[in-house]
Amino acid sequence: MTIQTFDIDPAWHDVGAVTDIPERGSRRVATAQGDVAVFRTGDGQVFALVDRCPHKHGPLSQGIVHGHGVTCPLHSWVIDLATGQPTGADAGKGCTPVVPVRVQDGRVLLAQPVMAG
Repeated sequence: MTIQTFDIDPAWHDVGAVTDIPERGSRRVATAQGDVAVFRTGDGQVFALVDRCPHKHGPLSQGIVHGHGVTCPLHSWVIDLATGQPTGADAGKGCTPVVPVRVQDGRVLLAQPVMAG
């Protein structure tokens, strides 16, 4: 058995290989503060949001990724992956918290989200 080790800042958590997230898809990551949705766009960019639509708290990780947005599976709100803001007619009606994410050596690194009380 080979164990991989990575030189990663302890403030960042390795949540898997970037190739584990399909293009135009997502994965849900469970954290102590709640679920986080990690998205990979068609152009290969990676984003992370708290896995909760601001409208009816639908699971964004189950939504459809298109461009740099995701459509909530419950009521079709489109959420901007970079800002967490709803777009179009729903703009300004709430926000999904953005979770800092980066890719290093093909690994997805997630900052632990801080949930507002």
